[in-house]
Amino acid sequence: MEQRYATNPDQIPAFTTADLRERYLVPDVFVPGEIRLVYTHHDRVVLGGAVPAGASLALTGYPEIRSDHFLEHREVGIINVGGTGTVTADGEVFTLVKGACLYLGRGIRDVVFADEGDAGAQFYLFSAPAHTSYPSALVSPGEGTVRELGDQLTSNRRTLNQYIHENGVKSCQIVMGVTELHPGSMWNTMPAHTHDRRTECYLYFDVPEDARVIHLMGEREETRHLVVADRQAIISPSWSLHSGVGTSAYSFIWAMAGENQAFDDMDAAPVTDLR
Repeated sequence: MEQRYATNPDQIPAFTTADLRERYLVPDVFVPGEIRLVYTHHDRVVLGGAVPAGASLALTGYPEIRSDHFLEHREVGIINVGGTGTVTADGEVFTLVKGACLYLGRGIRDVVFADEGDAGAQFYLFSAPAHTSYPSALVSPGEGTVRELGDQLTSNRRTLNQYIHENGVKSCQIVMGVTELHPGSMWNTMPAHTHDRRTECYLYFDVPEDARVIHLMGEREETRHLVVADRQAIISPSWSLHSGVGTSAYSFIWAMAGENQAFDDMDAAPVTDLR
């Protein structure tokens, strides 16, 4: 488990591109045969990937979180971005097709990831501290709260699938879902915004091999950007805006943890205010 300490906006003007990528980009989320995790001190979120690659992978405890088992004091949202796979939680088996979301609550001891056949599952994990336990819940693609947003005229027509949220799957902190951009649309969020009360992480996927997403971050008067490839993740602190534009359509997982779970609790950053 890699650790990354919290940063503040006063550091941004002095950061080089390498500095920005080292602190906010997670380039190697999915490694065959491994569980790769990053612990960020921004809201104590843990994010990462599990790629069974034909074997079974157990999610264990880690010294960095001082727990005997991973979910001793935490909850986790899991979304599969690969072929069909299974997650076994204390003996209960959940089958996740691509785009399915599984919530596992505090107290579950044994979590094991596996492929179904040779499908090549890739599980994205987003975890936050939890004060109580909520029931496990599996949501298939299209079964969550679906919102159609944006307009083709502004190149941001998109379908937003809310899975874990205050009116859906219950959790202590996590809010999580998937957004799919329609063909011909490239902007994922515009106008940009901040969530001064929670940290948000993005995982970009279904990005063509020869395409990239330009992810905007920083403060509205001191913006920076990161060039992101397929299946790479971004850590967005509460003070940072988050928006992006791709060279083609793509999808992304958004996940948040912090003070509240109100999806629309955001502070808009109109494009005319950006510098």
